[in-house]
Amino acid sequence: MKNNIIYLFLGFIALLQGCGAEGGSKSEQLAVDQTQVLSESPAGCIGDCASGNLFLTVSDIELIISQAVAEAQARNLKATIAISDRVGNVLAVFRMTGADEFITISSTANTLLDDVSGGLENVNIIPDTMVAISKAITGAYLSTEGNAFSTRTASQIIQENFNPGEDNTPSGPLFGVQFSQLACSDFSLRFNPLSLPSAGPRRSPLGLSADPGGLPLYKAGTPVGAIGVITDGLYGLDKDINGFDLDNDELVALAGTYGFAAPLNRRGDVITIVGKTARFIDAVVSDIISTDAMSFSEINNNVGALVAVAGYYDGKQQGLSADRNIHRVVLPGTAFGQPSSGIVPADPSIFKNQAGESLDAFIFVDDNNNNRFPARTALDTPNAELINRLTQPEVQEILNQAISIANKTRAQIRQPNGSQARVSISIVDTQGNILAMGRTRDAAIFGSDVSLQKARTAVFFSGTGKRENAPADLLNNLPPPLYLAALAEPVNLSNGLDLLPSPKPKFSDYVNALQLFIGVPDALEKEGSYAAFSDRAGGNLSRPNFPDGPVKGPHGPLSKPKGEWSVFSVGLQSDLVYNALIQHVAFVLGAAPDVGQNCTGNTGLSNSPFSKQNTIKGLANGIQIFPGSVPIYRGDILIGGIGVSGDGVDQDDMISFLAVHQASLVLNNGLQNAPSDIRADKIDIPGQDTRLRYVNCPQAPFINTDKSEVCNGL
Repeated sequence: MKNNIIYLFLGFIALLQGCGAEGGSKSEQLAVDQTQVLSESPAGCIGDCASGNLFLTVSDIELIISQAVAEAQARNLKATIAISDRVGNVLAVFRMTGADEFITISSTANTLLDDVSGGLENVNIIPDTMVAISKAITGAYLSTEGNAFSTRTASQIIQENFNPGEDNTPSGPLFGVQFSQLACSDFSLRFNPLSLPSAGPRRSPLGLSADPGGLPLYKAGTPVGAIGVITDGLYGLDKDINGFDLDNDELVALAGTYGFAAPLNRRGDVITIVGKTARFIDAVVSDIISTDAMSFSEINNNVGALVAVAGYYDGKQQGLSADRNIHRVVLPGTAFGQPSSGIVPADPSIFKNQAGESLDAFIFVDDNNNNRFPARTALDTPNAELINRLTQPEVQEILNQAISIANKTRAQIRQPNGSQARVSISIVDTQGNILAMGRTRDAAIFGSDVSLQKARTAVFFSGTGKRENAPADLLNNLPPPLYLAALAEPVNLSNGLDLLPSPKPKFSDYVNALQLFIGVPDALEKEGSYAAFSDRAGGNLSRPNFPDGPVKGPHGPLSKPKGEWSVFSVGLQSDLVYNALIQHVAFVLGAAPDVGQNCTGNTGLSNSPFSKQNTIKGLANGIQIFPGSVPIYRGDILIGGIGVSGDGVDQDDMISFLAVHQASLVLNNGLQNAPSDIRADKIDIPGQDTRLRYVNCPQAPFINTDKSEVCNGL
């Protein structure tokens, strides 16, 4: 079957080269069996429990898979199951005999909604292994010692309304986060079969998943990885959370977590987000119908088998036979916070506050324990003068200020209440070059790649001063996304592959729409009028309704109209990376080279398949469209950007904004936040009573003080 799809891909490339729910309320159901705890993990961890002894062992993983398979068998399901560690190393992929090997992406399947045209919607050649891995990595990347989140949590917080199904409410707080951790990212590290397990964070084949069936795994109160399951042939999300779903993927995953489940007082369903309770799982212990699980040796190569996945897992260890069909094995995970995980404590002599005290910071390291992103001087020439560029001491000061502020900030989405915010921070220059990255203790892994996306997005859309390349020119020169049409039968070669006849978006369409919408005809042009755009401001323009929420509003200029918009086709954000995503699917199928470490400029399935044209270096890992970044200025000249991602989007906004402000007070050399008169919230949008927003800081954000309105007047 796999060979058929490979030939199908190759045939399509050659062709193009020759031609141009029901039931009670979920809160009631979830109250059942809450005393039946699946884990013996202590519930008091707040970021200090991770140690060199806590990781997924081979026997742990084999037990988890066996338990999941037992539930699948009891329900007469054929599952594909993936296990990852906390930093995204794929430790096992197990496919039961007869499981669907090709999955369809759909946000409207099993709903009364009309089909959506374009983007990833209805693409039906997605390998099951990519889906299972994406679910596992999502469960791992969203969870910490202070909050356990699942792919069902992700479904709740990324949709056009929060909560989903509630019309006229603003979009989810992490709207757009699904297009992060991408396979084409220049931040996420890649699978190395000669070094297993090894430093992360790793990439995710489909970004972050919102399809229920991805759950974190815990040992002794600390997350050590996650399980991802696919059984139903569909990759989607929960569009209406008013009903109670008994989702087969989730049930099988739940059975796998027995003995490794998140502590109950850390699960998403005891955490509020903007006053609404987060979701974790719709199933409870009593829903599990399997009783006994066979040993892994009994099910492996009998009920199913471990399967290799290009770019993620080959199932062999050094020193074993090269015959992968015989010697495929489960791999052990890494211990978080140890050099092998890629995240370690930072040097306290460098990461310290104004009093000289350690900030308890963490950094990203390579397999040799070297800091991947130490503070450095910028590589650009803002306004054509070297004197304007960010210097290494300035970069370190901004980073230290951000960590210091985070350490005294009250987290929004973490237990126990009153915990410190745990975040990742990235600083870039005007070309998007990484100048420094760091994080606080126990920050969620997903925020690493996201903070970099946020910093780069703020820089890309902001301006004043001379720039070598205008954003409008860079976007206009990109090859367009080429949307795949669904195949009638994914493995039937006679049907061939095809492109959708419409829609056929061009990146110049987004540029023109933005200029018209905000009433600035030369916005983003080289000599045009510029404003300072935070991610909150740019995110306002990327929503399917403007202002965010009311269904009668027009779609934002960087979004898509009704009938084309979905969480799998959001607009500029998804179109920038679409061709790279499709190339990576082809790579996993064995039909193309792997995608490079830049998500833009990929030609997709064009006359020169999978080549790169006019890439945007400054958006190498894509853009992000939810809050948490600001551009950095020297006077009125753009010189860089900072992105923050972690325990609440208002907290992210505040930490990035105040870090630049506090650094400006210490340095007193002209470095500052954007002058207030050029910030995006000063744009008077034609025909709208609502302006864009720049930052939104919490009212009383700091621990042990009631100080409020901390961003006003700055």
